[in-house]
Amino acid sequence: MGKLSRVNQTAVSDFLLLGLSEWPEEQPLLFGIFLGMYLVTMMGNLLIILAISSNPHLHTPMYFFLANLSLTDACFTSASIPKMLANIHTKSQAISYSGCLAQLYFLLMFGGLDNCLLVVMAYDRYVAICQPLHYSTAMSPQICALMLGMCLVLTNCPALMHTILLTRVAFCAHKAIPHFYCDPSALLKLACSDTHVNELMIITMGLTFLTTPLMLIILSYVRISWAVFGISSPGGRWKAFSTCGSHLTVVLLFYGSLMGVYLLPPSTHSAERESRAAILYMVIIPMLNPFIYSLRNRDLKEALGKLFGCGKTFFSP
Repeated sequence: MGKLSRVNQTAVSDFLLLGLSEWPEEQPLLFGIFLGMYLVTMMGNLLIILAISSNPHLHTPMYFFLANLSLTDACFTSASIPKMLANIHTKSQAISYSGCLAQLYFLLMFGGLDNCLLVVMAYDRYVAICQPLHYSTAMSPQICALMLGMCLVLTNCPALMHTILLTRVAFCAHKAIPHFYCDPSALLKLACSDTHVNELMIITMGLTFLTTPLMLIILSYVRISWAVFGISSPGGRWKAFSTCGSHLTVVLLFYGSLMGVYLLPPSTHSAERESRAAILYMVIIPMLNPFIYSLRNRDLKEALGKLFGCGKTFFSP
């Protein structure tokens, strides 16, 4: 049986990504739409990184993590969309076995890193609002670098472990994945060998990187709300909440789309529904993040204006 499994596994040299539509006449439209969204995503996040790195006034913990979030979003989108565009352009649905595992690893790692960074950014706002006198020590450059390093370790290890476990799975002759990327659950449905360990890993990662970060963010905002409502001045309350608005918007969009896939009953799941949700949190949200953060942040708008050499009024109303 072990010999047969090894034969089956080595026989699978590639998989087929069925994409978003099976109709040939829709492929040019899909190519144009996703190419446009990918270019906007890369340009928007790159501008955020350049604006923050080039402006000394933005060299603070909040913008440090925002720059890393923009970099993570760009990498997260790049893990899947370029391959989808290449397949549409070449009229091919194939992705190699090693390419599929590599894509899966980067999607898990950068998706998990997005989660961790959103938690750290919520903690940054909590310290800034609830413990302002301790902010400079609690969010020192060394501690910020340490938190970023911990985020990288916490996301890299499970992603690598899950990818390694997949290399031990024997796949059958049927190798069509009904998505535009290598979805781990869809991959396990193609397996001919036992996948209980892999399924347990998916459940563990889902609980760890979905519910735990969300609970920490909710806890941070409960404490923030408690502190803000204790401010007597309406103007002071609005100023405190305004620093959290962009982050809270991104959190609602990101976790709302994830919960729409992973927390609904299995009977409601479908490949089409999961693909639409994946487009939301893998493509649309990373594209919108630069606009969400820049349009509601005066300092960032001024930095972007200076980056274009247009002064402080370039992005001003």
